[in-house]
Amino acid sequence: MALKVELKPDERLIVGTAVIRNGDQRVKLFIEGNAPILREKDILTPASADTPAKRIYLAIQLMYLTQDLSANHQIYFELVRDFLAAVPSSAELIADINNRILSGDMYKALKAAKKLMAYESELLDHALRGDHLR
Repeated sequence: MALKVELKPDERLIVGTAVIRNGDQRVKLFIEGNAPILREKDILTPASADTPAKRIYLAIQLMYLTQDLSANHQIYFELVRDFLAAVPSSAELIADINNRILSGDMYKALKAAKKLMAYESELLDHALRGDHLR
């Protein structure tokens, strides 16, 4: 069964290591086969990975898109170790990501990493508002 993807004008999509950019009109694509696919809204660039959780997501994204876990696993584990040291309360979220990576479900690992990014954002928001002092 083909994956149906609708792209907005000028929206990007990554299939494997190739970037596909839509023209000026909405388009519907049917993708057949087994390749890693990310929509533009789910893509992080090195420049946009500006927090520790986003850098973890970026490492997973690279493992997913290249289908090469070994190329980025050392960076990933260093980032995770540092994140856990700074935010021990994230252990359950990190464990979920690790389990998904170990089971080979990289797309779900990315989705779990989005939860880690949301948790990090929530913690940062609380810190900026001074909620930690209450």
